[in-house]
Amino acid sequence: MKKAELVFVPTPGAGHYISAVEFAKRLIHTDDRFSVTILHMRSSLHPHTDPYNTSLLASETHLRIIDLPPVDPPPSHLIHKSVEHYILLYFESFIPHVKDAITHLMSNPDSVPLAGLVLDFFCLPMIDVAKELGLPSYLYLTSGAGFLGLMLYLPTRHSQIGTEFEDSDPDLELRSFVNPVPVRVLPEAVSNKHGGYAAYIKVAQRFREARGIIVNTFSELEPYAVESFADGQTPPVYTVGPVLDLGGQAHSCSDRVDHGKIMGWLDAQPESSVVFLCFGSMGTFDAPQVREIALGLERSGHRFLWALRLLRLDGKLGGSSDGTELSDILPEGFLDRIGERGMICEWAPQMEALSHKSIGGFLSHCGWNSILESIWNSVPVATWPMYAEQQLNAFGLVKELGLAVEMRLDYRQIGGEVVMAEEIDGAIRCVMEHDSMVRKKVKEMGEMSRRAVMDGGSSSKSLGRLIADIMNHPQFPTNTNY
Repeated sequence: MKKAELVFVPTPGAGHYISAVEFAKRLIHTDDRFSVTILHMRSSLHPHTDPYNTSLLASETHLRIIDLPPVDPPPSHLIHKSVEHYILLYFESFIPHVKDAITHLMSNPDSVPLAGLVLDFFCLPMIDVAKELGLPSYLYLTSGAGFLGLMLYLPTRHSQIGTEFEDSDPDLELRSFVNPVPVRVLPEAVSNKHGGYAAYIKVAQRFREARGIIVNTFSELEPYAVESFADGQTPPVYTVGPVLDLGGQAHSCSDRVDHGKIMGWLDAQPESSVVFLCFGSMGTFDAPQVREIALGLERSGHRFLWALRLLRLDGKLGGSSDGTELSDILPEGFLDRIGERGMICEWAPQMEALSHKSIGGFLSHCGWNSILESIWNSVPVATWPMYAEQQLNAFGLVKELGLAVEMRLDYRQIGGEVVMAEEIDGAIRCVMEHDSMVRKKVKEMGEMSRRAVMDGGSSSKSLGRLIADIMNHPQFPTNTNY
């Protein structure tokens, strides 16, 4: 039986790394001819992947992880000008190590033949390594098909205009969206004049060089966008989602001091009575915004689970579940008035919480993984995007798909704007309505998401087409058994 090995090069950020690894696991479990080597780029920005790797290696025999040698990060002042530019520079520094690792794998006479590279968004410049070594490259996109449409459009616009976007620019006609897209909901990077725009263009220009584009979505969720890629000019697009960490393995080695307390509290709440507030690993708030959220929650009258990450004066992230560090920030007497009606914690097991029967709504930053988790569990979202492509995700959910309640579509974390309690209260009330059309549509889409990954489902079939393409690539050996 012919066997094949793929090399995955994911970005070490949790939202990218875990999704890529979960896809690697699905590929291995679907077809036992495959094995996967993950090249792990250690980053001071994302130090939490080591425990996950340890638990992963204990459970997956066809998967191995190679830790690449460390590199010096770019000058620290660059991250304040553009996070995207900083990240791209950082991971480009790993290119020599990536090449050395792959060359070593290929030179081992006992190794399974390499069938290709699977590269993350910010790792696309490593396509040059694959070309030099005669290997095909696939892009694994942890965002949705709507965002893919934007990235495919950017090089065309750049060749015509060549400058950053301005908020005053007219709405965009993107092939992956039915409705015109306001510039204000595009990723902040495309308007950034300090390297962000250049970084996005540099990555976008490599998309069409991939042999295939693997997207963590499913065709029933974004049918218009997916169909728009069948233009004869775009590499084959394989929709393989939802790819989720269903078992919670990513958090099995995290700080779970509050886990039992959180789940016990949820167990005691009535069905669909709790609104869950969680804003991702980078979603932080300053004191004025924390106070407004608290007032909004109190006014709404709903039970709540609030994963709160504070931005401390020293720039570090932190929080407290016992209220001692919050007492000076929350409205006076808030914790006493709320009592057992709410719980505040620094960390929450998001997937496990969303799957709990007591959760009735989700106030979210609209990261793509969070969107897929909410749909999988049929929990409606109220939109509060913060950074990256989250504004575009929120726009798609509300305006294109009707799968979310609009609170904000164009909020930016770096803007300093404070969303007031009245607006937060209104969004919570809307997302918690038991008989709303949004809730009904999310429930239907949740059922479709589960069918998509079953045998015969749309994503299962798409994965089969990807496997066939990998195994039938003309550069891949066809006459060797291992």
